[in-house]
Amino acid sequence: MTVSQVKSICESSKEKLKTAIGKMELFLNTHSLERLNAENDSEYDDFYRSYLSDTRHLLVFCEVAYEKLGVSLRRPTFNVEYSERVLYDVYHSCVNGFFYPKNECYSEDGRYAYTGQDAIRFRKKPVRDVRDLTIELSKIFEELREELSYYETDYITQRRMQGEKV
Repeated sequence: MTVSQVKSICESSKEKLKTAIGKMELFLNTHSLERLNAENDSEYDDFYRSYLSDTRHLLVFCEVAYEKLGVSLRRPTFNVEYSERVLYDVYHSCVNGFFYPKNECYSEDGRYAYTGQDAIRFRKKPVRDVRDLTIELSKIFEELREELSYYETDYITQRRMQGEKV
């Protein structure tokens, strides 16, 4: 990819991550386990505890990636290799972190991806705020996934062909 293409993708990814970070921070700062599980249902207690844990982890991954993209874009001379590595990390830590959460409170059902319906399916029916946040984030991370799909396989293949250990 050309320098301008990589720089453009870095800028776009940084903006998308900024939006996602803002949404997650607002949610985590205004919602507690007690608020989400007002019914005090033990099954939902585990579900929301897991959901909040996954969201906190995703927030950290996104903040780290956001900072790395900022470093990449602020350098006096744009370093394509470093930037491509950061974009690879964004794909594998942020995008995959969203679509494959550790606690599996939700998952993506590919059968709905092309129907215009929400492709996210929850393990248990969540409160409206959890559902809304997850759907909003899914749109952001879907855009990132499409934008960064090159870095899923081609980046690693390219590095291995150059004899680098990845």
